[in-house]
Amino acid sequence: MGVENNSCTNLIFTYGTLKRGFSNHVLLQDLMRTGDAVFKGTYQTVEKYPLVCGPYRVPFLLNMPGSGHRVTGELYAVSDRGLIRADELEGTSRGHYELSIQLMPAGNGNESGNKENEEELLTCAAEAYYADKSYEKEMWKRNGRKGYWIYSEKEAKGYVKRKDRTQNLSFLDHIRIFISSPSD
Repeated sequence: MGVENNSCTNLIFTYGTLKRGFSNHVLLQDLMRTGDAVFKGTYQTVEKYPLVCGPYRVPFLLNMPGSGHRVTGELYAVSDRGLIRADELEGTSRGHYELSIQLMPAGNGNESGNKENEEELLTCAAEAYYADKSYEKEMWKRNGRKGYWIYSEKEAKGYVKRKDRTQNLSFLDHIRIFISSPSD
């Protein structure tokens, strides 16, 4: 784990492939080695949000508070340099965007958390990567208006790394094809 670094002032909430054990976590491992990221713990969203899978089993968090589940993920403090690298990986210039999200430490490993003492829990705000608003409603509909409370190995089964995807279409083109195709 990285050394606590005063330059790691940006909090990011990871809910998919950036988490430990998933293919893109190598980025955070690299950032921790250079002192540009620090793992802060397992956290859960205070509000319910849809977490769905899109083309290539890529996870998407939809900015539709009140729908879906309280999503569990990992919280990292990153430096400005670390945030730039995470933004590049997440494609903030290609269809994802960052927005603040309220989090609390994860409860007992399920989505229910500890509601009766919720007001006593410390919460924090972090940046999360959301699907672009231009397709979030269609993505929610395409997933049968059902989401996940956690992106686990089960949900990741079939995930295709960016380098292994069809290269002649943009990712937004893949999303358009995905949301216009029938559900399984």
